[in-house]
Amino acid sequence: MQVNLLCIGDTVGRPGRFILSQKLPKLVEQYDLHCIICNAENAAGGSGLTHQLYEKFRRYGIHLITLGDHAFRRQEIIPVLERAQDIARPANFAQAAPGKGWAVYETPLGPKVAVVTVLGRLYMKPPTDCPFQAIEKTLSQIPQDVKIIAVDVHAEATSEKVAIGWHFDGRVSVVFGTHTHIPTADERILPNGTAYITDVGMTGPYDSVLGRRKDRVLKALLTGLHAPFDVAADDIRLCGLLVSVDSATGRATHVERIRVNSDASVSESGAAGED
Repeated sequence: MQVNLLCIGDTVGRPGRFILSQKLPKLVEQYDLHCIICNAENAAGGSGLTHQLYEKFRRYGIHLITLGDHAFRRQEIIPVLERAQDIARPANFAQAAPGKGWAVYETPLGPKVAVVTVLGRLYMKPPTDCPFQAIEKTLSQIPQDVKIIAVDVHAEATSEKVAIGWHFDGRVSVVFGTHTHIPTADERILPNGTAYITDVGMTGPYDSVLGRRKDRVLKALLTGLHAPFDVAADDIRLCGLLVSVDSATGRATHVERIRVNSDASVSESGAAGED
């Protein structure tokens, strides 16, 4: 049996949420999607996730949610992390941190999909444990009947992401990178059956600097003065990775980059395209 996954990159603010709400139903129908995984750590004003937005993501049709270095930026998400079974914070956070590093969803077809998320250690904050060892430990905790496993590597360094892909080739179904907000063109299926991409790109406004208003970022870079990095509004895109997986073996059979554009402009103030 073939199970189709869509792994969606960092959803930034209201624009990212808007395009998810508008375009995801069509993608589900077009690609016969059975499980949708989404990194939502930039959903609340560009940084963090709230309980209210968690519920919105579920209504949009997201089945599994991953977080990254901003996992605890909004404290109200902590009770969700402690009780919900469909959201994962980085597995290499401190052992006492709220939540857990993996989550499982049972698809309508029957096969279950697990997602694991880790932070890279190169150029990243906060300090974390080894992502390789964290994935190893987490794989031993996932029930044996779960054959389809996705790993979200939320990391800055491309080399670290590539190394994780090679190390776990054949042991997980897909390794997809997030965090840099720039989609890469290296999607492929590794020799032992693991689908891989260094970064799926962000879901949000691309007329920006990584989702933030260009003028604010440029002011800070050119003058050294503080400027609030407000979320931008234009050229909204949904970016992700489509992966088809053999449910019996957990091996990927197809991989394809996805990009969907929106003709709307959505600001964080909520004036246009309010979702």
